[in-house]
Amino acid sequence: MIRSIAFAGLLGALTAGGLLYAANTAVEPGGIASWIGRPGNSTGASVATEYGQICSTMASMGSESDWKQLDPDFRAGKKALAAEDWSGAIAALKLAALRDPRNADIQNYIGYAYRRLHQLGPAMGFYQKALESNSRHRSAHEHLGELFLVLGEPNKAQEHFEALTRICLIPCDELADLERLMASYRKSAAAR
Repeated sequence: MIRSIAFAGLLGALTAGGLLYAANTAVEPGGIASWIGRPGNSTGASVATEYGQICSTMASMGSESDWKQLDPDFRAGKKALAAEDWSGAIAALKLAALRDPRNADIQNYIGYAYRRLHQLGPAMGFYQKALESNSRHRSAHEHLGELFLVLGEPNKAQEHFEALTRICLIPCDELADLERLMASYRKSAAAR
């Protein structure tokens, strides 16, 4: 009888721990997202800025008080992003990624910094890593959609827009930003 009670208590504690872990992890159930696009040969491509600001949601990085509990390299990477020090952000965030390789936010931020350096191949690769870790990562979908617009592939951008419409059950900044950039892209393409 005592063994049964002890076993039930242990099972309850393990279940509660598993639920807490699942609630606090960035990995979505369902696992790995499929690779999107081709990560390759466009590292030297120039970024078209005529479609508006690149990702306005990254501008709201939050106050430093939001970062106090972060890994020191993650915190340094976010500070570098806020200061628009793209190379410094990449260096710090890659160190943080060594300790937390499945963190979709870290992968997404690295991709963003690479894109701001006009290194589109590495940017795409890191956005895809973010989506492998969390197939519902809104910023990674937004950034990949924007990247596909820069590459002149609006149909692939549309795929990420559609993913965001499924993910954002209420209006979200990522969906609004990508929608605005897609409209600007279409307007620019029609004027040519």
